[in-house]
Amino acid sequence: MLDTLETGEIEVEGRLLDASNVALRVWVGESRVRAIYKPVRGERPLWDFPDGTLAGRELATYLIARAGGWPHVPETVLREGPLGPGSVQRWVGPLDGVESDLIRVDPVADQPEGYLPVVGVELEDGTPMVVSHADDARLAGLAVLDLVLNNTDRKASHLIEDDHQLWAIDHGVTLHAEPKVRTVLWGWAADPLPTRETERLSRLLAALADGLGDALGDLLTEEEVAALRLRARKLLDGGVFPVPTGDRYPLPWPLW
Repeated sequence: MLDTLETGEIEVEGRLLDASNVALRVWVGESRVRAIYKPVRGERPLWDFPDGTLAGRELATYLIARAGGWPHVPETVLREGPLGPGSVQRWVGPLDGVESDLIRVDPVADQPEGYLPVVGVELEDGTPMVVSHADDARLAGLAVLDLVLNNTDRKASHLIEDDHQLWAIDHGVTLHAEPKVRTVLWGWAADPLPTRETERLSRLLAALADGLGDALGDLLTEEEVAALRLRARKLLDGGVFPVPTGDRYPLPWPLW
C-alpha cells in the first residue's frame, strides 16, 4: 500500500469543497487506490503554524501513530503530485461519508448510558443540551494519541468508522511545541490511563530514542520533536488523562 501511495501515478478525481485547505480526492497507481492529496501550495496560512508545514505534520502523525501502535491513522506519505509536493493519505470509510454515533448532542435528561459528558450547551430556545462521546476503548486510545500529538482540532467529523475500525483524519494542525490541545474527547479527564495506552506510550518513547526522532527531524523543528517526547513522557509518568486547564479553550470550533 505504501509503495503505491509513494510511487503510483496520481489521477485527480475532484476537490473536497468543504475542506479549509485544498484537498483533492485522487486515484493512485494501477491498482487505483483511492486517496486524499493535500498539496502544500493549497495550505491556508495560519498565524500559529509555519507556512508550508501542514502536509509534513500529516506524515509525522502517521509515523508517530505507527511507532506507538495506535491503529487509527490511515497510511500517509509525502510526495510530489500534480500540484507539487503534498501529503497523500489512503481514503477510508464510505465514499459519501456516514453519520457516526460516537459523538452525540442530546437533551441533558436524555444522555444515553455508556456515554461520557464533555460539555453542556444551550439551544436558542434555552433548552439545555449535552455533548458526549461513547465510553469506547478505541476512542480512549485516540484521545491519548491526540494528547501526544498536541492536536489542536479534533472535531467529531474527523472520526470515521469502517467495519468496526475507527479511523482519524485531518492532522495538519498538530505537533506544535506550545500546549494547544483542542478536542471533543475529554470524557476521561482525571481517569487512569488504560494499560494498553501506557504500553503504547512506552513503545513510542522507545522508538523516539531509536531513530524515529531523527526521522521526524525532517518534518518538524527540533523544539517540536523535544516537546513531543516531553508530552509522551509526562503522560506516561502521570498515568492519568489530564484535565483541561483554564488558560485556554479546550474544544475545537465548530465541534463537528
